[in-house]
Parts: sequence; structure tokens; C-alpha cells
Amino acid sequence: MSVDAATVRRIAHLARIAVTDDEVPHLQGELNAMLAFVEQLSEVNVDGVEPMTSVTPMEMKKRADVVNDGGIADDIVGNAPATDDHFFLVPKVVE
Repeated sequence: MSVDAATVRRIAHLARIAVTDDEVPHLQGELNAMLAFVEQLSEVNVDGVEPMTSVTPMEMKKRADVVNDGGIADDIVGNAPATDDHFFLVPKVVE
């Protein structure tokens, strides 16, 4: 796959990058080099290789999915000017 000058200008336009006509050939070469590298990767045999999310085998830490108040309701409303049963009291704004 190869990128032409029109495609470079289109990519620059979509990325909202100002590209002068002098920069187009350089960017064209850079993009073509990247695409050539990606094409090389498609030649690698990955049969039997399982997908992974990390190079280190690990399990996600899990906790019980229970509903609780966190046990710190007094700390949360501690600095509020007015509270009622662990709720913030605010002045009425709409009649």
C-alpha cells in the first residue's frame, strides 16, 4: 500500500494540521514507511498464540459487589453548614 500526495493532504485536513506543499513529499515518505512496517507485521505467523492484555500474567483484583454507605457518612458531611441524617441541607431555590 502506498500513499500519494492527495492522500497526505486529505489526512492533514482531517487531522486539522496545516501542511505546506514543501512538507507533503516528506510526510508521504514517512507515511509510506509506517504502512510498510505494518505490512511486515501481517507476515508474522501467529497461529496458536493467544491474545493477551499484558506481558505479565495477572488477574484483576475483584471485590464483592455489595451496596454500602462507605461507613464514612459523618466524615463526608462533617464540614457542611447544615445537615439532616447524613444529607446536605441546601436553601430552596425554586418555588
